[in-house]
Amino acid sequence: MTVAPAERDGGNASDTAGAVLLAVCASWSLVTAAGRESGPEGVLLALLAVAAGFTCGRICGTLLPVAAATAVALGALVMGLLVRRGVTDAMTSADAAPGHSGAAAALLVLAAGAACCGAAAARRSSLRVSLRLLALGTACAAWTAGSAAGFAAALGVLLCSLAATRTRHRFLGLAGLALATGLVVGTSWAVAADALPQSLMVSLEGPLTTNRVLLWQDALKLAGDHPVLGIGPGRFAELSPTVEQTVHSDGRPHSAPLQLAAEQGVVGVVLLGAAFGWLMYVLWRSPRATAVVLTAGAALTALAVLAAVGNALSFTPVTAGAGLLAGLASARQPIGDGSTEAGGPDSTDGPPRTPGPDGARGTVRRRPGAVRRTLRADHSLLL
Repeated sequence: MTVAPAERDGGNASDTAGAVLLAVCASWSLVTAAGRESGPEGVLLALLAVAAGFTCGRICGTLLPVAAATAVALGALVMGLLVRRGVTDAMTSADAAPGHSGAAAALLVLAAGAACCGAAAARRSSLRVSLRLLALGTACAAWTAGSAAGFAAALGVLLCSLAATRTRHRFLGLAGLALATGLVVGTSWAVAADALPQSLMVSLEGPLTTNRVLLWQDALKLAGDHPVLGIGPGRFAELSPTVEQTVHSDGRPHSAPLQLAAEQGVVGVVLLGAAFGWLMYVLWRSPRATAVVLTAGAALTALAVLAAVGNALSFTPVTAGAGLLAGLASARQPIGDGSTEAGGPDSTDGPPRTPGPDGARGTVRRRPGAVRRTLRADHSLLL
């Protein structure tokens, strides 16, 4: 499938914008760390992991989209189970702080998302069913491992993937996913500010745990005291009273937006939101089928929700996996490839189309038989 010039230009513009945005994020972390005993290495490593994963996803998604997605799904599943097993063993001997299982849940969500993306891109029905069963097995593995959040998120990604097969307009779907992320982030911020009704606060404090709420309140207070530059990357553990009173604490507030607000000020929060918006824009401009795009968007949204209430983004495999998934879902089609990704040759969704940015526009590709019939009809008219 050849990509129209306008789509190629839009893709190049989004890639350039992403490179500039990542450079600004790295520069701002260095600015906030200047003159302080802080460690921006964690932020820089996360940005490097996203960039490397996105690039590898683009390359592998162009060459072997289904095989690459399957490999990512299996790798993330194995890593998620190993991480979860390690956390469980550690908790048997020590009282661990809440949020340590965020990496396991995030990896399992990425595994389910990659499997569903591979299913949406596969041509054969048997392969699509197998990959969706892999996603269902990932959700069951999360439940067996005791990760209720991972189970709910992975199952939600699978259901969104099934619904996306009948969706033609990707913009509304991506906008809804972005709105859901904003609602979760706003709710966590309201919990930290104690701005919700008392009855709702009590109901939320149970699953979130009191320790996590206190960490959020410390982060919000530090952000209010240092709104522009923050306290510096990696310094939350030094200035948080709750961390000092918590046994075996990892020194993080277990919320990516609140951590950036405390350590990098309001500019850090804006840059984080801009990075998520850029990922949504890249998916919207993707030449891949709408089902692939919305499935990846659902997985990245689930990851953003986990990062808003946990420490998922503090682990390099998670950030690299997020970049990989976004790269796979936005990879270019090989030049001359006339295959259909959304449902394959036996798809019942109508004539195959070259997917445009909104998943509905594009030119219809006629099958060879239809072309021959059209030529014979034209010849009879000439006679």
